[in-house]
Amino acid sequence: MENETLIEGDICIVGAGAAGISMALEWSKSPHKVILLEGGGFEYDPKIQDLYAGKTTGQAYFPLMSSRLHYFGGTTGHWAGFCSTLDPIDFAKRKWVEHSGWPIIKTDLDPYYERAQKKIELGPYEYDMAFWQKKDPSLEPLFKRDSVVWNKMWQFSPPTRFGVKYRTDIIKSKNIHLYTYANVVNILTNENGSSIREVIIKNFEGKQHRVRAKNFILACCSIQNARLLLASGQHAPKGLGNDNDLVGRFFMEHLEIKSAELWLLKPDPLKLYAFDFGVTKARAELAIRSQKQEEFSILNGTVSLRPLDLAKKLKPAIERWNQEDPRKSGERFFGNYGKASQEASLSNSASRSYELFTRIEQAPNPSSRVTLDSEKDGLGVPRASLHWELTSFEKRSLRKMYEMIGQEAGVAGIGRVKMMDYLLDKTDNSWPSFTGGGWHHMGTTRMSDDPKQGVVDANCKVHGITNLFIAGSSCFTTAGAANPTLTLIALTIRLSDHVKTLMRT
Repeated sequence: MENETLIEGDICIVGAGAAGISMALEWSKSPHKVILLEGGGFEYDPKIQDLYAGKTTGQAYFPLMSSRLHYFGGTTGHWAGFCSTLDPIDFAKRKWVEHSGWPIIKTDLDPYYERAQKKIELGPYEYDMAFWQKKDPSLEPLFKRDSVVWNKMWQFSPPTRFGVKYRTDIIKSKNIHLYTYANVVNILTNENGSSIREVIIKNFEGKQHRVRAKNFILACCSIQNARLLLASGQHAPKGLGNDNDLVGRFFMEHLEIKSAELWLLKPDPLKLYAFDFGVTKARAELAIRSQKQEEFSILNGTVSLRPLDLAKKLKPAIERWNQEDPRKSGERFFGNYGKASQEASLSNSASRSYELFTRIEQAPNPSSRVTLDSEKDGLGVPRASLHWELTSFEKRSLRKMYEMIGQEAGVAGIGRVKMMDYLLDKTDNSWPSFTGGGWHHMGTTRMSDDPKQGVVDANCKVHGITNLFIAGSSCFTTAGAANPTLTLIALTIRLSDHVKTLMRT
């Protein structure tokens, strides 16, 4: 393609990961011309991956270059396939959680969750424990009563590698036009900044092109969506959609950390909670009832259980995972997980001791944010700088969760819970060295009907810009405790339906 080519279509989607590919597939075989821009190629390229490098401050975090994959299929190239829905309380305005409250509720997403299930090859849209117990009566809950602790179900994608599964569908589509090595470096608006005129794409061969469309959808990822908006300030000195200084703020992660041990009076395989990578279709994690969250003013979180001997075998694999090549780390870690779980006969053997591992939402925090660094990448775009900031709220919530789980274990007469040392001192708000995230980036372009509280509205349209939309977990207002992939795809399908409605008018 000649340099300075003008590419035109009806819809321009920026990014070909889970959100971007899901969006494009919704338009396949339609009369509309879809432009799908992917910054990388079909394989891992270290020079392209380096475009995602950036700085981190605050709470220790993974290298940004390793946290997302920059080629066709995106980070589905090394995700583990864990899927569950957000809970109704996650969407609610909670008086004890500042900045909470989505402009939509869970029932608004239910039909889109069901459609999203198919994209990632999940089973039926059923997340009630009773459904899975009918299929396997041996799935017994840890606690008979569930007024305090309940069992939240997960399903598992194979996992679906979008770059493999959907490559042919995208390439052979007559109306989807995929451009690889097409990195968006700038978004240009009309003079008053009310609509997007075109985006500028570049590659390392020195070529530059322009893309024009009726509607534009950013589907990069939470950090890169914010970075691109902040770096595109032709008629907006603060960046696009950033009149109220909200773009990049409220970056959220799932705090994932080992927190306690469960010691049972009698050995029990706890099959309902067991996970064997590549085999398990559904399992439960312990969660706290929403009424108790409100009563004790705590955040939402879940607890997974794995035998202590398995946890010890996994420790070196996890340590290696956090240091390895981003394209290989997930595959190697879960390969080790599968071997360890088979050696421990996780699904069949009984154990008396279990590690309790937490995944808990991060409270929405405007100081936890993505900004632009002074250093630029190889294509001239300022690199991202992430400041990840946790608070005492997360730690207090963790502690209270385990107090309640421990009390329930005592009431049930099944054993005892031993909290780890870092949770014992109620005056200590520091975090241990093994504190980690789930590689789950959320927030940065949060959803709210009030432009002073969010970057996008309930339909994922950027406030103040008529034809710019954002797809993905950067639109999350709160994080909940569920892995974000299923929800971000559901939101993307909902966004697609909305844009289709606009195109018909």
